[in-house]
Amino acid sequence: MFERVVVCPGVVRAARGGYLASGSRDQTIRIWSADTGRGVLTLKLPYLKKRGGGAGGGGAGPGGGGVKDRLWLSVHWPDDRPAQLLSSCFSGELVLWDLGAGGKQRWTILGSGDQNHSRIVFNMSSVCLAGGRRLLLTTSMDREIKCWDLASLECVWTLPTLGGSVYALSFSPVATGRLALGGADQMIRSWDTLSLQNPYQTRTFWQGIRSKITALVWHPSREGSLAFGTDDGKVGIYDTFSNKPPQISSSYHQKTVYRLGWGPPLPPLSFGGAGESCSLYSCGGEGLILQHDPHSLAADASNIDKLIRDTNSIKHKLSPHSDFSWKPDRTVVAIGNEDGSVDVYRAPHLQQLCSVQQHNKMINTLQWYHPLAPQPELHFLLASGSSSAKVYIHDLRAACETPAAPPAVISEAFRTLGTHTGKITGLSWSPHHPARLASVSYDRTAQVWDVLKGEGLVNYRGHGNRVMCVEWSPIDPDVIWTGADDFTVHEWKLSKQEFTAPPRGEEHNCSCKKTAGRGEKAKQKKTNMAASGQREGECVNGERESSERETKVTNGETETKAVNGERGWRERDTRSVNGERESLSVNGERETKTVSGERGWRERESLMMKRRKTRSMLPLSTAMDHRSKEDLLEDCVTLATITHSPAPPAGCVPGQGAHLHLGLFSDRNALHSMFLEEEEAHLAAGHPDSVVYLRLWSGDVEGALRTAAERGELNDHLLAVAPTGGYRVWLRAVQDYVKQLCLQDQHLKAASFLLSINKLQEAIELLHSHKLYREAIALARARLPDQDVVLKDLYVSWAESLERDGHLSAAAKCYVAAGAGFDAAKVVSKKSDAPSLRTAATLARLAGERQLAHTLALRCAKGLAASLDWVGAQQVLKAQEVHRLCLCVAEMLSAALTVSEDVSAHHWSRPSPPPPRGSDPDPVQDRVRVVWQQEFGVPGGSGVTALLKELRSVEKSQLTTNSSPHQVLSVFYMSCLSSTCPVCLLHVLSVFYMSCLSSTCPVCLLHVLSVFYMSCLSSTCPVCLLHVLSVCLLHKSLVPVATEAVAACASLQAFLNYQFLYDLWWSHAPSANQEPADGGSAPSRERDDVGVAGEAVTKTPVTREAPVTGESVTGEAPVTGEAPVTEVSVTGEPVAEELVAEATEVSTRAAVLLSEPHAAYQTTQFAITRVQQRLAGLMLRHSLENQGENQGENQEENQEENQEENQEEPGQGAEDLLSLSSQMTRYQRDLAQLPDTVKAFGRPDVLECSLLVLHLSRRSALVSESLQTTARGLLRRYSRPDTHRAARRFLTAPV
Repeated sequence: MFERVVVCPGVVRAARGGYLASGSRDQTIRIWSADTGRGVLTLKLPYLKKRGGGAGGGGAGPGGGGVKDRLWLSVHWPDDRPAQLLSSCFSGELVLWDLGAGGKQRWTILGSGDQNHSRIVFNMSSVCLAGGRRLLLTTSMDREIKCWDLASLECVWTLPTLGGSVYALSFSPVATGRLALGGADQMIRSWDTLSLQNPYQTRTFWQGIRSKITALVWHPSREGSLAFGTDDGKVGIYDTFSNKPPQISSSYHQKTVYRLGWGPPLPPLSFGGAGESCSLYSCGGEGLILQHDPHSLAADASNIDKLIRDTNSIKHKLSPHSDFSWKPDRTVVAIGNEDGSVDVYRAPHLQQLCSVQQHNKMINTLQWYHPLAPQPELHFLLASGSSSAKVYIHDLRAACETPAAPPAVISEAFRTLGTHTGKITGLSWSPHHPARLASVSYDRTAQVWDVLKGEGLVNYRGHGNRVMCVEWSPIDPDVIWTGADDFTVHEWKLSKQEFTAPPRGEEHNCSCKKTAGRGEKAKQKKTNMAASGQREGECVNGERESSERETKVTNGETETKAVNGERGWRERDTRSVNGERESLSVNGERETKTVSGERGWRERESLMMKRRKTRSMLPLSTAMDHRSKEDLLEDCVTLATITHSPAPPAGCVPGQGAHLHLGLFSDRNALHSMFLEEEEAHLAAGHPDSVVYLRLWSGDVEGALRTAAERGELNDHLLAVAPTGGYRVWLRAVQDYVKQLCLQDQHLKAASFLLSINKLQEAIELLHSHKLYREAIALARARLPDQDVVLKDLYVSWAESLERDGHLSAAAKCYVAAGAGFDAAKVVSKKSDAPSLRTAATLARLAGERQLAHTLALRCAKGLAASLDWVGAQQVLKAQEVHRLCLCVAEMLSAALTVSEDVSAHHWSRPSPPPPRGSDPDPVQDRVRVVWQQEFGVPGGSGVTALLKELRSVEKSQLTTNSSPHQVLSVFYMSCLSSTCPVCLLHVLSVFYMSCLSSTCPVCLLHVLSVFYMSCLSSTCPVCLLHVLSVCLLHKSLVPVATEAVAACASLQAFLNYQFLYDLWWSHAPSANQEPADGGSAPSRERDDVGVAGEAVTKTPVTREAPVTGESVTGEAPVTGEAPVTEVSVTGEPVAEELVAEATEVSTRAAVLLSEPHAAYQTTQFAITRVQQRLAGLMLRHSLENQGENQGENQEENQEENQEENQEEPGQGAEDLLSLSSQMTRYQRDLAQLPDTVKAFGRPDVLECSLLVLHLSRRSALVSESLQTTARGLLRRYSRPDTHRAARRFLTAPV
């Protein structure tokens, strides 16, 4: 039967003969005949032990197990060699098959030593050169491209590649030229930069690494020992001379590891006396610096913050740390913090020497002066770089040699280097030059500085993205190495660079545009991956990487997902549940999910797994039972001799050595001896679970649990047998299992096991600390009393978390459960919509917070009133009678202005039908009185006195000239004016109506008009609003109108007319192509004697009676408050009525603005202001003279200023205090002579209005001659310096 085994794109058609070659996971290569469709040859892959390579083999995972599960078999058939076939093997080896050779071994291994790939090979391709030489190119999971000579079967060259950003570079201090690279592709590369044979000779290390490499540092004296830190907070040490997995510290950082360094042991590690001379220090993103014992990484790391606080008697919380750097002599350490400060401490007790307060942002990198650099007097220089894009150099010799008490605070830098335009990410001192420093930044450049001169020497711009790390070559003074976000490491020379400073402005923008296209492509790739459900890894700074892989181990199988475009044939879905593949049954047919056409191989794999034999628990003894027949017979004789003879044969010890298997048939001691050797074999083979089972069988329950706990392999089965070892053993096992579950993020299960040992508080705190609030509350509610403080704290913590996430309703429920009704109401009211405010008011009322309930109900009612939902607003205020009365007034007045039917209003708010012709409408206060009495039960007469007193005591908002339109009365609903409902005028009107009910003195009309006057100062008051006021408040049923009220109304009308004139001005403005070239006013379209549309108009000044009269400023005959108004008569051809009405309206409105008393008041106020400014300047000069600070240039400047002032106002001469005081007295006297109504109710600038009238007269015939004459007269009599130039053209022109 034909067997389909084509599971990868390694199927190649032969150049001749019509044959196909296919590779399969069953470890075979088959040759097929294309004509017959049958297999003609089967080749079995040879089993090869892994040879060299720092990364291990074949992607089988740490320990070399699971090779078959991760086999990726590629085949290639060269075009000109039909009898030879190339294929990959288990661990990255390449095999050349001779199809025509006889015998068992038809294969030959390509390369020798470490030339092969260290991981599985993905693809192969051959090329023939011009001279007939054939080369083979291969790509592998180790991210290397190799070129092979098929004639010699040797590797010609190797080109390493990077699959992500480069975050760390480190030169070994022992192995000269050995450079370590760490990046986002979850691999460490050791690069021999001095290799003469291969300039790219690297070794790759990946075992035990499941995240990005963010920090690297070599051991200062132990060759080959390399420490690394990862993005998920792990710290480990690699022995680069062995193939063993790295040692991983048991203490993890909560966030990314940003810095590693070797330093002297600090307490408590230094208390051990003789031992390791160096400790490993790591700084993580959570702000902690941990000290690790390199000889015992399984032990807990110590936090140096406790030592700092104890030594320096610090009680407050230390600032989170962001970086550190040990001085080369290991006596002093500098620690950078997130607040921008740098603290310097002396080892071993970390006594603080000084604090550098220079940066204002987080410290990203610190670097002491290089110990091998010249000029030892500079060895106390400390370079620091932060997110503020500046590098500061501090000389700390004095602080280190003679520390002060208390520690000194240094705020002045030795040198400031600040030409970068992005965050500083790395620093490196030159070991060859005196005081030379290299820095790299987010601005995509590397800069070399001469620190002593404080200037830049070289700027390198070769990277296409942010530069993350920098190292100065320890060999060549002219070479620097940099790694960046563009997935590259650059080696560049200082002498070949043309720039001296980073780019700025347009130059920097151009460099950013070069990568814009690449950013768009990456964005498109992310969109595609999101659509297909593919996961994407994140880099250290929160950005996505484009070529990373994400690996995960599930039930012993390793899953690798390609990220950002590594899809198709490389991506395999190896998800498994209890060892079986995921499948889907549709209509009774089995459907297996595949990625790229790999169908059928999963079913076969499932069958193979069923046939696989169970691994033996005693492999050594089992293997010895498969020896030759003679040996087995000899074992029988030896066993009989041991059993029946008092003494065993010489050299025969059952359970050990060559007689290991006899321990199974001898006594217990022999069996235990056999178990010990079997355990060693299991550990060597990578099967620690078998060791645990053997110890359980031997009765060593405590030892079995201890072994499983050390390797993090405790499980429910082991916990079930733990009580057989005693209570103490079981308790210790549960505690160890809880720690293991926490590391595996199984917090719910860990809490359940804590409950099994009666640690309720610890279980609740565990769930709480990992933000499992719902589960923690359920557990606490089930086990603790209802009033327990722990339960309340859980509710409050959950509420705060929900509030931060925007789940306000859920947060309110938590506050209610915690008994914090006030907080619940405040949280619900944050949305500020009507339903939320209504609910918040109810919560506050039920919780007894009456004041808060009152405030929230008012806010809700205002919102409902603004949306014209008067019924809902009355329902919200059902418990507040006074505010319901104010809201009733608002609804009735709004009904008079609103014509929309889509309004939720009461029947009593509808306006009364219009009265018969000739009769006056009913007063508003009468309608209000009737509604209050009938609908709200408000009594009349003296019974309303208490209610009136309460209404007057209600606090109301005060309006000023800066009041916004939202503070104006929303009762008179106009959508263009306001959307809120303040109570300022409602309060006034309500008091007025209440006064009418109680027969007391009605409210002063001046108060009402003042409110509307203030609103008109900040916005335009609609005419309809003024009309409603006139109807409601100037009704003849009220008290007689006072002079102040008339003045207020006139002031309000003036502001309305002011906007009217400006609207008229802009409506008559000429178009752009009609503007004169000199920038002056456009010529008038009509003459004064020519009307619109060619109709003749003559204007006769007719003085109307002014509503307000006043005394002249000079004491002459009284002048009217407003300019004369003209009547327009039509001569000649008939003129339209609309034109006559428009001209009359313009004259009437403009005349109100040209008020001579207000012009005199405004001019006097302006003069007083100028005199006050001169007095202030005179006093300032006098004080400077007394202090002796007005010499030299200041005197010259003051003289120039006096000359300018004298030139502006000729004839005044030198000013002194006496003359200015007399001027101020005169102006104050003139100001006192003006009427009080002029001072109380202001108007727009009269001189500005005069200029507006004169400008309008040149563009329109609607302005009469008398009005122009009045305007010119006001400009002549009350001219000011700010209007003099603008008025000159109208005053000098012929009339």
